[in-house]
Amino acid sequence: MRIGLISDTHGLVRDEALEALSGCRHIIHAGDIDRPEVLENLRRIAPVTAVRGNNDKGPWAKSLPEYDVIEFGTVAVYVRHDQSELDIDPLAAGFSVCVFGHSHKPVVESREGVLYVNPGSAGPRRFKLPIAVAELLICGDRVEARIIELAI
Repeated sequence: MRIGLISDTHGLVRDEALEALSGCRHIIHAGDIDRPEVLENLRRIAPVTAVRGNNDKGPWAKSLPEYDVIEFGTVAVYVRHDQSELDIDPLAAGFSVCVFGHSHKPVVESREGVLYVNPGSAGPRRFKLPIAVAELLICGDRVEARIIELAI
């Protein structure tokens, strides 16, 4: 099962991001969406789970949770925009994966049996950081993540 990860679009949905996420069974947006049209575009590809980022303001954003939990079979995924606001022990809570955004820096790392993924920013370039999305590849209880840098 292929799950698309995207964050920090800041109102910009690039064709390259949509192409990279094409074929995903589900898409997770880790916040700083900035405009509801971003989610509408992603929903044309697959169902979307999204959390509110620090830049998501206005009536449309109030319906977005600060964090969310999604299960794909036996794999439980915790999603929150800013990793520094993590208020649980992911391993003790039974999570296999934690997905974050905020820093715009793509990261995949495993710590104490939990996979931490920041897909980076798919929106406007910040500093010299790459424009990227990511994917989770789930097979049973095994999960891998991969950063996909977009050719911009």
